[in-house]
Amino acid sequence: MPLVKSLASNSSSLFSPKDARMAIQASSYKVLSQRTASSFRSMNSVSLLYLRGSSSVHVPSLLKTATYSSYSSDNSSSSSKRRSRGPVMAAKKASEAAKQEDGRYKHTVDLPKTAFGMRANSTSREPEIQKLWDDNQVFKRVVDRNNGGNFILHDGPPYANGDLHMGHALNKILKDIINRYKLLQNYKVHYVPGWDCHGLPIELKVLQSLDQDARRELTPLKLRAKASRFAKATVKNQMASFKRYGVWGDWNNPYLTLDPEYEASQIEVFGQMALQGYIYRGRKPVHWSPSSRTALAEAELEYPEGHISKSIYAIFRLVSAPVTSGTSLEDFLPDLCLAIWTTTPWTIPANAAVAVNAKLQYSVVEVHSPLEDVSKSKQNEKGRLGNALKEQKNLFLVVASDLVPTLEAKWGLKLVIKKTLLGSDLENCRYIHPIDKRECPVVIGGDYITTESGTGLVHTAPGHGQEDYVTGMKYGLPILSPVDDDGKFTEEAGQFSGLDVLGDGNAAVVRFLDENLSIIMEEPYKHKYPYDWRTKKPTIFRATEQWFASVEGFRQVAMTAIGQVTWIPAQAENRISAMTSSRSDWCISRQRTWGVPIPVFYHVQSKEPLMNKETIDHVKSIVSQKGSDAWWYMTVEELLPDKYRNKASGYEKGTDTMDVWFDSGSSWAAVLESRNELSCPADLYLEGTDQHRGWFQSSLLTSVATKGRAPYSSVITHGFVLDEKGFKMSKSLGNVVDPRTVIEGGKNLKEAPGYGADVLRLWVSSVDYTGDAMIGAQVLRQMSDIYRKLRGTLRYLLANLHDWKADNAVPYCDLPMIDRHALFQLENVVKNIRESYESYQFFKIFQIIQRFAIVDLSNFYFDVAKDRLYVGGTTSFTRRSCQTVLAAHLLSIVRVIAPILPHLAEDVWQNLPFQYTNEDGSIAEFVFESRWPALNEKWLTFPTEEIDFWGKILELRTETNKVLEVARGGKLIGSSLDAKVYLHASDASLAPRLQEMCSTNNDADTLHRIFITSQVEILSSLDDELVKNIPYTGEYLIQGKNKIWIGVSRADGSKCERCWNYSLQVGSFSEHPTLCGRCYNVVNVQLPAMAAVS
Repeated sequence: MPLVKSLASNSSSLFSPKDARMAIQASSYKVLSQRTASSFRSMNSVSLLYLRGSSSVHVPSLLKTATYSSYSSDNSSSSSKRRSRGPVMAAKKASEAAKQEDGRYKHTVDLPKTAFGMRANSTSREPEIQKLWDDNQVFKRVVDRNNGGNFILHDGPPYANGDLHMGHALNKILKDIINRYKLLQNYKVHYVPGWDCHGLPIELKVLQSLDQDARRELTPLKLRAKASRFAKATVKNQMASFKRYGVWGDWNNPYLTLDPEYEASQIEVFGQMALQGYIYRGRKPVHWSPSSRTALAEAELEYPEGHISKSIYAIFRLVSAPVTSGTSLEDFLPDLCLAIWTTTPWTIPANAAVAVNAKLQYSVVEVHSPLEDVSKSKQNEKGRLGNALKEQKNLFLVVASDLVPTLEAKWGLKLVIKKTLLGSDLENCRYIHPIDKRECPVVIGGDYITTESGTGLVHTAPGHGQEDYVTGMKYGLPILSPVDDDGKFTEEAGQFSGLDVLGDGNAAVVRFLDENLSIIMEEPYKHKYPYDWRTKKPTIFRATEQWFASVEGFRQVAMTAIGQVTWIPAQAENRISAMTSSRSDWCISRQRTWGVPIPVFYHVQSKEPLMNKETIDHVKSIVSQKGSDAWWYMTVEELLPDKYRNKASGYEKGTDTMDVWFDSGSSWAAVLESRNELSCPADLYLEGTDQHRGWFQSSLLTSVATKGRAPYSSVITHGFVLDEKGFKMSKSLGNVVDPRTVIEGGKNLKEAPGYGADVLRLWVSSVDYTGDAMIGAQVLRQMSDIYRKLRGTLRYLLANLHDWKADNAVPYCDLPMIDRHALFQLENVVKNIRESYESYQFFKIFQIIQRFAIVDLSNFYFDVAKDRLYVGGTTSFTRRSCQTVLAAHLLSIVRVIAPILPHLAEDVWQNLPFQYTNEDGSIAEFVFESRWPALNEKWLTFPTEEIDFWGKILELRTETNKVLEVARGGKLIGSSLDAKVYLHASDASLAPRLQEMCSTNNDADTLHRIFITSQVEILSSLDDELVKNIPYTGEYLIQGKNKIWIGVSRADGSKCERCWNYSLQVGSFSEHPTLCGRCYNVVNVQLPAMAAVS
C-alpha cells in the first residue's frame, strides 16, 4: 500500500476551534536566554535571510515619551499572540454558540486539518519509522537510485567492549548527518560500520569473568573462543544502539577485525611492510605494562594528573679524567663526583653511562656542609637530605654552571665554583657504578639534556629510555634491563631480585644508595607519568625483544601525504604533523593471546626468525579460510609452505600478536580495497581528536608504507563530551549522561524523560563539535523545547495545506509581493544551510533553523497568513498564493532538516496531504527519495530595492506593534483588529509606496493585513486637528535615516462576525448583515457550493 497519504485520505478535521487556536499559537517562540545561548556558538556570524542586507538590524526609536514607550521583545511576542486571535476566535465563537443563526458561518472557515500530532511520542513513534525504513529497505533503495557518484565515509571501528557512551553517540550521529545529506545530494553513499574486536580489554573481560580454577585450565584456544563470543555479543548490543540513534548503514555486512577475511588482509599489509624492510625485530626499550604483562603503543597510554615519583639527587664517583684541551680534573680526584637527578631510582642498577651536553658549561663545585639550622629546615621540608655529606669531608661535584644557584637553594648547601669546563671536555671520563662497582663512561648526549631541571648530567640506562637507547647505540653501551614481565627485578639485579620496581624495589635501591653515601637529597616529584589506559596502573620503560615498524623509513612520505589531506578543523594538520614527525619506531608486537598473530617462525637453536614472501602468503591463505585460530591449533609443519616442511622440526611458532592499532589501521586494505562498492582513499574519516595518535595515524602509516599515500582525502575531528558544567563524565561523580537514557528515559520518567533520538541528534547539530561538547538535563530540556516548536511549525504547514494540490499553485509572476519576499527568504535559508552542510558546520544549520523556521516565520509570515488562510475563502487567489508559499516552505524545510532530524522529517512526509513527484516523474514515498531542494534562481532575483523596502516594512511592523501594545495597555483596544493605524513618512519615496499598499487590489499586500489591524491610513501631513484626536502616537527613524510617525485609534465601523475585522460595510448586506464585504463575497461562493454538495 502506498505510504504517502493521498489528499482524500486525510480530509477529516482533527481540530476543534479551540485546538486550532492552540495549534496556531504553538509556534510563537521566546528567544533563548543569555545563559542558555552561551551553550551555543553566537548567531552573529550566520547570514540567515538575505544575501544583501537584513531586516533584523536594530534601529533606535525616537519616542514621544508622554504617549509611547517601547517594550521588550518578550512583550512584543505576547502582543503577537493577542493580535493573531481574530479569525481563530471568530471561528471558535461560531462553533461554540448558536447566536448567529446556529453558527451558520463556521463551515466557511478553513480550519487547519492534519493527523500529524503535536506530541512526538518519540519513544514509540521513532521505532515505528525505523521499522518502516527497514521493511522497505529505504537506505538501499535511495543508494541504488542515486547516480551522482560515490561517497565513502569510512567508519573508525569502536571497541567491542561494553556499553556505548555519549562520545559514541556524538561520533555516529555526526557521520549519519553527513551521509544522509549526501544521499539527498544524489550520491551513492557507502557506509560500512565496523568494530575493533581484538586486544587486551576484551581478554581482561574474559579473565575477570572466570575464577582461579577456570583461569588455570584456560588454554589459548579456549580463551580466544570466549573472547570471540564476548566481542560478537557486544557488537550485537552496540549495533542495536547505533540503529536506535537513527544511523543508516550496511548493518547486514559490517566489518569486524576478527573476521577471517579481515585478518588475512591485515597479514598481507604486515607482509608488504616486512618485505619492503619496514618491519624488524630488535631489543629496544618500550612502554611496558606490568599490570597487563605486555608492550604498549603510545596511543595506549594516558597521563593522569597527580602522579608522584620518588626522585633523588645521587652522586657517582669519578676514577679517571683524561686531559682535554688543557683541562685537567686530576687535582680533584678521588673526591670528585658526578651529580645526577632521576625520578626512576629503580633504573640505577641498569645504569651504563652518564650523559652531558657538549655545548653546556659545567662547573666543579666544592660542597660546604650546611649550617645546622639550614639542615634541619631541609629535613622538615618535603625533601630529605641524604647521607652523602655526613662522612665526606672534601666533596667536589660536577654540575651545570647555570644550575649552581638553583641547587644551592634546593639542597641548602654552599657550592663554591672551583673550575669551569665544557661538556665536551667531560667525554670519556670514567666513574664507578654505585651498586656493582663497574667502571662506566661519561658520554655526549643530545639536546634533551638541558638546564631546565636536574643537574645538567643525565643518568643513562639504554634499557630503560628511548633517548638513553639512542645514546647507547652511538657508544655501543650495554642494553641492561634486569626487569621481568611482571615489573620485578630479575636475578641480574643481584640483591634486588624479586622486588617490584615500582614499589619495594624502588625503595630498596634508594635505601642502598643512601647507606653507601651516594644520595645528596631525596624528594617527592609531582609530574605526568604514563599509565596503562586499560588497567589504570603505571607503566615502565623496559628493553625487550619486540617487532617494530620503522617509521623513519617512510616518515618523509607520510609528512608529504599529510599535506595532501583536507583537515577539519585546519589546526588538526599541525597536531598530526607534530606527532608523526617526532614519533619513534612503532612497536607492533604484543605479548597477548587474543589478536592476529605475527606470522613468524623462530629457529629452535639460533632463534633466528623465518619470515619471507612464501611463508607470509601461506599463513595468509590459511587465515583467510580458517581464521587466525589456525595459528594456535595447526602444527608448524602445516603452517609452513611445502618447501620448508622438511625443516619444520627445527622451527617453532612465534607467540606475539599484533598491536590492535595495526588491526584497525589496516581497515583501508581489509574494507576499502576488498569490497567491490568501495575504494581507497575514502572521501572522509571522522573520529575524536584523540585519534591523531591512534587510528588516523596507524591508518596513515600502514597506507603510506605500502601504497605511498594516505587512505583518506579528508579528515574531521571532534572533541570530547563533557557534562553541562564542563567536567569530564565519571560514574564516581554521578554526572554521566547515558544516550540510552536520553532516548528511552530513566527509571523515573519525570526526572529523566525519554526524549527520543531526534532530540539527541538536534543536540549534536547544535554544538561546535570541533571543541568539547557539553550536555546535561538543562541542555536536553532546551533541545526538547526547540524540537517541539519546530514540530509545531511543521504542523502548521501541514494543517494549512490539507486541501492543497500542485495544480493549485500560483505562478511566481502572479504572487503578491509578500509571498515573493517569503520565497526569497526561504531560498536564501536553503542556500545558507546547504553551504553549512558542505562545510560540515552543523551548528550554523541549527541556528538558522531555530531563527527562521521557529522564530521568523511564526512572528511574521505565519502570523499574517492566518487571516487569508482561514477566512479568505477556500479557493480564493490570496489563499492559494499563500498555500503555494507554504507548500514550498514545507517541502524545503522538511528536506533540509532531514539529515539532522530524520524521524521528524519522515513523520511529516508520511503525513503530506499530497504526493510529491520528483523531476524524473517518480513518486517520493519517503523523504530521502525526494532529494535536496533544487536551487530556484528566480526566487533569488527578488529586486534589491524590494529587499530594502520589505526590510523597512518589517521594521515598521515591529515599531507599530509597540504602539499597539501601548494602546492595549491603555485599554483602548483588545485585539489588534480593534485598531486603526495612521502613518506619516517624511521620506518622499516611501510615502507613495505605503499609500499604494493601502489601496492595492491585492489583499495580501495591504498594510492592514500585514499589521493585522482593521485599517491603515497614510497621512500626507501631520495636521494638528487630526493628530490631537489620535490617542496613541510615536515616531522613529526607519533604518536610522527617515522619520516615521505612527498613530493608533479605535477602528472605524463595526466588527465582522466571521473575520473580526472592523469595516464600514458591516450592515450593508441584507442577507448577511453581520459580515464585511470580503466575507460577504466569500460566503456567497462557499455556502451555495456547500449546499450543492450536501
